[in-house]
Amino acid sequence: MPTPVPTVSVIVPTFREAPNLRPLTERLFAALSDAQLPAELIFVDDNSQDGSEQEVAELSREYPVRIVVRTRDRGLSKAVLCGFEEALADRFVVLDADLQHPPEAVPAMVRHLDDPSCDFVIATRYQTPESIDRNWPLLRRLASRLATAIARPLARVSDPMSGFFALRRQTWKQAAKLDPIGYKIALELLVKAKCRNPKEVPIRFGTRTAGESKARLSVGLQYAWHLIKLYRFRFRWLRWIPSLVAVLAAMLAYKALLRSME
Repeated sequence: MPTPVPTVSVIVPTFREAPNLRPLTERLFAALSDAQLPAELIFVDDNSQDGSEQEVAELSREYPVRIVVRTRDRGLSKAVLCGFEEALADRFVVLDADLQHPPEAVPAMVRHLDDPSCDFVIATRYQTPESIDRNWPLLRRLASRLATAIARPLARVSDPMSGFFALRRQTWKQAAKLDPIGYKIALELLVKAKCRNPKEVPIRFGTRTAGESKARLSVGLQYAWHLIKLYRFRFRWLRWIPSLVAVLAAMLAYKALLRSME
């Protein structure tokens, strides 16, 4: 039988996530089958060399799944953009490989894209009290809430830091030049594509069971720099603030110098 033409391309950036690839694939296609959604799954791998290629080769015997291995210019955000380039469908869904994002939510997210007025769909952890796994340490919860609050003025969604989202090809194509830093490609797209009517799908954010977390201090620093750039793009008048501060500082220093000479 011919393979159905996909109506949605699911893109999953990976780095050393081999143990999670089969359970993710099985759960995703079970949900898509129930919803009668023909889809393809694209793993974009940053040269893990952990058996991911072999695992996907096995999975491709059962499911419409493939892997793209990148050896240069690596990173999660750029992997997502690579997946967009590789995608056959005109509707994209992006989620992580660590199973913290429930693939069962994908059909509901795709259904929102059937509404022509919807220009972005984001899976949110913050619409119900039980949406985040209770095993999360308190410090991590607080850090996540703070980082989210700082980003909210940029996008009209409750979880602008989410890595689980859906959009149309057209939305990606109409975005201003993308220059993503670190992990928050959804926030970049929301801002640069000037999305005005995003929809949200509540999810329960789980705990990683295999593989290793990619969280590092450098990720936090990248996020801070990314926010600065997006604020300057979204609020153009912010570009003048550093110059204004410098001028005021120079005036105060000059005034102090004149006083010292009296």
